[in-house]
Amino acid sequence: LSSQIASAKTRRPNTRSSLISGPMSASVAVCRDVYTEDRFRQTYGAGDAPRPGRLRGRLSRGRGCSRAGCLRLLRERAPVLAWLPRYRLRTWILGDAVAGLTVGILHIPQGMAFALLTSVAPIYGLYTSFFPVVLYMLFGTGRHVSTGTFAVVSLMTGSVVEQLVPVPLELNSSSPEAADFEAQRIGVASAVAFLSGIIMLCMFGLQLGFLSTYLSEPIVKAFTSAAAFHVTVSQLQSMLGLRLPRHTGAFSLFKTLASVMENLQLTNVAELVISLVCLAVLVPVKEVNTRFRQQLRTPIPVEILTVIIATGVAYASSLNSRFDIEIVGHIPAGFPRPRIPALHTLPEVAGDTVAITFVGYAVSVSLAMIYADKHGYSIQPNQELLAHGISNTVSSLFTCFPSSATLATTNILESAGGYTQLSGLFTSLVVLIVLLLIGPLFYFLPKAVLACINVTSLRQMFVQFQDLPELWRVSRIDFAVWLVTWLSVVVLNVDLGLAIGVVFSMMTVICRTQRAGCSVLGRASNTEIYRPIDNHSKCYEVPGVKILTYNGPIYYGNRSFFRADVNRLLGLSPERIRRIEKARKAVLIDCSGVAFVDVAGARLFIQVHTSSHVLLLRHGGN
Repeated sequence: LSSQIASAKTRRPNTRSSLISGPMSASVAVCRDVYTEDRFRQTYGAGDAPRPGRLRGRLSRGRGCSRAGCLRLLRERAPVLAWLPRYRLRTWILGDAVAGLTVGILHIPQGMAFALLTSVAPIYGLYTSFFPVVLYMLFGTGRHVSTGTFAVVSLMTGSVVEQLVPVPLELNSSSPEAADFEAQRIGVASAVAFLSGIIMLCMFGLQLGFLSTYLSEPIVKAFTSAAAFHVTVSQLQSMLGLRLPRHTGAFSLFKTLASVMENLQLTNVAELVISLVCLAVLVPVKEVNTRFRQQLRTPIPVEILTVIIATGVAYASSLNSRFDIEIVGHIPAGFPRPRIPALHTLPEVAGDTVAITFVGYAVSVSLAMIYADKHGYSIQPNQELLAHGISNTVSSLFTCFPSSATLATTNILESAGGYTQLSGLFTSLVVLIVLLLIGPLFYFLPKAVLACINVTSLRQMFVQFQDLPELWRVSRIDFAVWLVTWLSVVVLNVDLGLAIGVVFSMMTVICRTQRAGCSVLGRASNTEIYRPIDNHSKCYEVPGVKILTYNGPIYYGNRSFFRADVNRLLGLSPERIRRIEKARKAVLIDCSGVAFVDVAGARLFIQVHTSSHVLLLRHGGN
């Protein structure tokens, strides 16, 4: 082959080349100039013009200031200014109103229930169901996203609160010490929300919205499914009427189960009966809502009906005094006063807050993308960072704990016929009415009812096990990622398990690039098509030529594997390389499937070429 190329160059002295494909076909002349990489860039490249996406290009495009540019920037940062003027009042208002009111009704019991997961008073769950909804409506890009309290984020925040402000052994709920204790707890939870918002705003400034891609779908689904078990186990003591300390850290799920089993004889029968009745009502009705979602204009608001009925029964029967059941207690009416979070705790909560931030953002962006793809519009991940960052930062000043998009309410918002972010206005109005007028009426609401609402709201997370068979058929590596993440979260803890899942997922990517595999190409008869001969029995090697292909990057992490594969396919050993017969066969390496080559990979090519003298490269444009 080398001699044929040399003779071709002799026939065409004006730097044009000719290549002979092999004995199976006639000569094929490539009549073009021979280019080096530098010369090709000089001839066909962009020169010194800024390339899109580079910092220099962004700065050059951002020079100058005009009224149109300022308005465009304002619409990008406050999307409400873009979609509200184009709002189709007659077409969309009814759907947004019905969906928003339905979700608002659901926010009331779930907000109070998830406040228990956060280890704060139920009123703060109502606050967290109001402020983030309004702020996301102004700054968010997801038309069908419902924000507020989310079980997983609340559980992770509650673990931080329990670590820094544990429950005293003797605490009278009506004493001044109890009020100070609650203030300390919400101060820590608000500090977590404040720091989470600041982290998101910093990520927005650095345009780090792409980081959500590191939480793949198997990781998110496995994480939320495993976290559902933590939520369920944490609610057992409330459902059974046990007064037990909350366990945090590694193996907390098993510690909690062991504690419940040890104290099972102390179960409050009245609270157990309340829990069984609530589950007997909630589970079937939720199943009806799921199965007949297309037929029902709005789902049956079973949670708020359960709360209302349970509160009335508890009040009429004086269950708290007669059977010593735990009730919600005083819920102040009115708007919360601004309050600075416990900023002195920021160094202590920083590590956990990073995990909470990534979980909240990943779930929010994933939900927004799912419904955006379904309804044919796009979202902006970096703008979502800004929206949730502002929501958490501002809400923390009004005694709110961290918020995010929520699975259940987002699903209901979309199925109830919501069209735009304006549905959040109706949702916030429902919560505002409860805050100003109705909140104190829930004084006698049993906490066991809220615990049952917490458990039954996780149904979507539990049924994710149904995806495993399909995941096994499609990608066993993704199946392994799902399994490792799920086991890590269940066995260890929510935040540590998530970190293990992300690291394991990245390791699978690295291993796949290391073991991309090198193969020999053969030619299909009477064609110019070349395919691996291992998978195509009727493709044959060109006599005198060995063509290798590699479908993956060649970099420092896999260069030894690549060289071993090349030597194996060529049948080379150090002894054979030193023999003179090595030059009798030409070798081509097809690099069209190589994504990139780093310095180590480039040096490897040089070493192989100089040591064997038989290596020719066919560059594929990379």
